Amino acid sequence: MTIEVGSQAPDFQLKDNHGRTVWLSEFRGEKNVVLVFYPFAFTGVCTGELCALRDELPRFENESTQLLAVSNDSIHTLRVFAEQEGLDYPLLSDFWPHGETSRAYGVFDEDKGCAVRGTFVIDKEGAVRWSVVNGLPDARDLKDYVKALEAL
Repeated sequence: MTIEVGSQAPDFQLKDNHGRTVWLSEFRGEKNVVLVFYPFAFTGVCTGELCALRDELPRFENESTQLLAVSNDSIHTLRVFAEQEGLDYPLLSDFWPHGETSRAYGVFDEDKGCAVRGTFVIDKEGAVRWSVVNGLPDARDLKDYVKALEAL
């Protein structure tokens, strides 16, 4: 079951593509968070979505907002993917325990072994203020993220 708008976002502790530990709670009281789950690095739709975020990064990573992208890939895969695509924001690995954070947000596809395309806008108090969940082949529209952030 996907986390509902208005509920507290589950905290997590994940390694980024540089091996640093990132906690969602470290942004509480400081920044809104755009949390983007995607299935796999190096796939067509995922690469397109993450590069679109890269191209609009100042909207999603600034003094009031932090972008965090999560997949079930290893940190080593994410490091190469970020370098290859020029992604300068944290790519978080939900590799082990496999899919634990994706499951907490209700976006893990048990049959495929990966997250579906779930996005959550979390306010500075840690509440989910907006979300969208798409199936594996369906890209999301960044304009919707921008509108959700503007409404905070």
